[in-house]
Amino acid sequence: MSSTPAVAASSEVVGADGVRQPGGEVHAWLPGQNQTVCGLPLSRTRLRRFPHVPFDYASTDVLTQADPVGFICPRCLAATQGRRRQERSWVRQSPRP
Repeated sequence: MSSTPAVAASSEVVGADGVRQPGGEVHAWLPGQNQTVCGLPLSRTRLRRFPHVPFDYASTDVLTQADPVGFICPRCLAATQGRRRQERSWVRQSPRP
C-alpha cells in the first residue's frame, strides 16, 4: 500500500501523448484500497483509478471550462492537506528530562 494519494475520477481523457488523464469529478485514492479518502467505494461509484497521477490539488486551484477536471472533492482535498500538515509538523529535538 502506498501512502501517497493518487487520483480516482468519474471519467477519463486521453491526452495528445496517448496517456490517460482524469476528468469529471476527481477524488483522492490511496493505491491498494478499494475506497477514496472521503470514503466512497470505487466499484459502486464507478470511479476510474489513475495510479500514475498524483493527487496534488490545492484549495486555491481554480478550474475553468477548458479543464477536463470539473470538480475536486472538498473532503478529499481537506484530508490530503491535513496529511501534508502532519508531515511538516514541529518535532521537539531534545525533550525535557
